[in-house]
Amino acid sequence: MQANNIAVFGCSGSLGNAFVRYLAVQYPKAVIHTFSRTQQEFESTNVLSHSLDFQDEGAIEQAVITATVEQQFDLVIVATGMLHDEIVTPEKSLKQLSTNVFRHYYDVDTILPAMIAKYCLPRLNRDNQALFAVLSARVGSISDNQLGGWYGYRMAKAALNMFIKTAAIEIKRSNKQAVVVGLHPGTVNSPLSAPFQRHVPEGKLFSPDYAAQQLVSVLTQLSPKQSGACFAYDGQEIAP
Repeated sequence: MQANNIAVFGCSGSLGNAFVRYLAVQYPKAVIHTFSRTQQEFESTNVLSHSLDFQDEGAIEQAVITATVEQQFDLVIVATGMLHDEIVTPEKSLKQLSTNVFRHYYDVDTILPAMIAKYCLPRLNRDNQALFAVLSARVGSISDNQLGGWYGYRMAKAALNMFIKTAAIEIKRSNKQAVVVGLHPGTVNSPLSAPFQRHVPEGKLFSPDYAAQQLVSVLTQLSPKQSGACFAYDGQEIAP
């Protein structure tokens, strides 16, 4: 894949950080813009780190405009997301459902990626194939749900997958070479998965570096015909 201008949103997280480090090596001639709430330090000279208030839509718009003044994006990865934090933890039963928890999941896992897409998708390269990828999750698949639970997270990721499909349909009308997809990284050894790792099968807990390399490999093999879908780290498409 040809890439001159790359953006990674959510670079302070374990996987987002791994994406940046891997892409900086794979595309040494590209400019890599990274965005997080607090500015991050990277050793590679082709990485430009920016702080960004993700709750400020105007700031997102201005950040995207600034990053594409000289050239449009060839690759955008949105590595933001939340499974648990100081406010919420995945629900195990109906009695744990909460309006505030639902809203928090949707704000972080659905609305934020959608707002980033709102400004990034129109600024994808039209001369060559360009990629826009968002971290989703297998638990957002309705057909794959066999265990139940995790209501808010499942619902937010299912909504995200619908957004990806809908946005892919729209952007194809103006940019036929664009690829808009969701990515499932598997279970990554990070603070996000830490409380839930004991049930992970042997060999299925991945390092951030491994997950980033796998997902970039999957991304660079996709075509516009696959736009709108969600793909796992092993290249398999995840059914809605």
